Amino acid sequence: MRIISGKYRGKVLMAPRNLPSRPTTDFAKEALFNLMNNHYNIEMISVLDLFSGTGNISYEFASRGAESVTAVDFNGNCVKFINQTAAALQFETLQAHRAEAIKFVQRAYRKWDVVFADPPYEFDGHQELVNAVFEQKILEEEGMLVVEHARETNLEAHPNFVERRKYGNVHFSFFEYI
Repeated sequence: MRIISGKYRGKVLMAPRNLPSRPTTDFAKEALFNLMNNHYNIEMISVLDLFSGTGNISYEFASRGAESVTAVDFNGNCVKFINQTAAALQFETLQAHRAEAIKFVQRAYRKWDVVFADPPYEFDGHQELVNAVFEQKILEEEGMLVVEHARETNLEAHPNFVERRKYGNVHFSFFEYI
């Protein structure tokens, strides 16, 4: 896993093999962040990274100077790795929490500018997750939800759906307040 841009551009991070994760490919991550840069000044946004796994997306936002990054994963080893890596890289704005993603959203105490979710491709709660984000109103007014998913997952019927983009085998669905 590699940080593409920002303070730690080019930094390679080696996650333990026992972490149950599938990091977003560099190709898809670069495309995603090109899009993010067109929508936001990354240094002025807060980010919630759900199903954060190795922390790949969280590190990218932190390296680019995001105001705050909250990583959430159910696996304690993932959370431990993210917190250790954040400390080693002195990412003071990045904190990881152990929680089930949908329950975390349902109990959220604040709002974020960007919510990124990368559940396992076989996850069957995509609709529930998207609904929870909008029902709990955890996005800022100009906020964006990005869900990474497999080709077979179709979220286009959701009323807040904006667009779907494909980068290799990675699919992103984007949602905003409409």
